[in-house]
Amino acid sequence: MWINAVLILVLIISVFTDLKSRKIYNKVIFPGLAAAFTIHFLLGGWVELGEATIGCFIGLGVLLIPYLLGGMGAGDVKLLALVGALKGTYFVLAASVYMALIGAVIALAVLLSRKGTVAKLRQIVFSLYGLRYGVKVPLFVEKPSFSAAYPYGVAIAGGVILCLGYEGWGSV
Repeated sequence: MWINAVLILVLIISVFTDLKSRKIYNKVIFPGLAAAFTIHFLLGGWVELGEATIGCFIGLGVLLIPYLLGGMGAGDVKLLALVGALKGTYFVLAASVYMALIGAVIALAVLLSRKGTVAKLRQIVFSLYGLRYGVKVPLFVEKPSFSAAYPYGVAIAGGVILCLGYEGWGSV
């Protein structure tokens, strides 16, 4: 119960700051990690602490490559590591699947809401249709026009909330 309370509090604060300033602050993440390791140690000793550490590294590893490629912020990576430290390996992996699905829906919504996206997609379809019949239609799509950033902490929180709802709110 304490673990879920800490997790939900951190998620609420992180989503709020991510939406407001596109940052997830270390002032929120590091006390959450300290609370996670302390709670697990007090509840289960060294074994629980070891499992929390493994969950933390699994959560860190899930988003590490997107972060290194420049597609993710460090706060998002640390937030998922905190989820792994609080809830464990299996939970963070399941939450990552939900997080990816929610993130894809948000990314699609952001992309489709941008000005000129429909015209660019139409150009791509015409170009592909022309290739089918051997006609090369020039494609005038600039790469930066398709780049759009959004606060991924929302997708992380959504995945975690779905997992919490699936497993039941009261379980540790």
